[in-house]
Amino acid sequence: MIGQALAAPPVERQLVVDIAKRGLVVAPLIVLAAAVARGGAGATSAAFAVAIVLANLALTGAALSWAARTSPNLLMIVSLGGFLVRMGVLVGIIAAVRHQAWVDLPTLAVTLFVTQVGLLMWEARYISASLAYPGLKPSEGEE
Repeated sequence: MIGQALAAPPVERQLVVDIAKRGLVVAPLIVLAAAVARGGAGATSAAFAVAIVLANLALTGAALSWAARTSPNLLMIVSLGGFLVRMGVLVGIIAAVRHQAWVDLPTLAVTLFVTQVGLLMWEARYISASLAYPGLKPSEGEE
C-alpha cells in the first residue's frame, strides 16, 4: 500500500458546496445593498461579482480535488499555478466588461473582494468551530 494514496472523502468539493450555500444565502442581501447604494448598475455588478466568486471557488475546489487525488506535488503546482491562472482570467473578465453600461466598476471591485474574503473567513470560522470539515465530523460510532 506504500505509494498508493489512501482513499479520502472529497473534502474540497464539500467545502465548495458549503461555501456556495452560504454565498447564495447572502447574495440577495449583497445585491439589494448595491441596488440601494448604486442603483441598477450597482445591483447588476454585485450579482455578476457574486457569480464570479462562486464560479472561482467551484473551479478551485474541482482543481484541488483532482490534484489531491493525483499526487502531492501536483497539488502544490495546481494550488499556486491555478491561483495565478484564475486571477488572470478574473482580470480578463473585468477588462472585457468594464465599459459595459450595466457595470459599475467600484461596486464590482468591492463586491468581488468583500464576497471572496467574507465567504472564506465565514467558512474558516465554521471549520474552526466544528473542529472538522463540513460533513466529515465523525459521528458517535465512527471513532
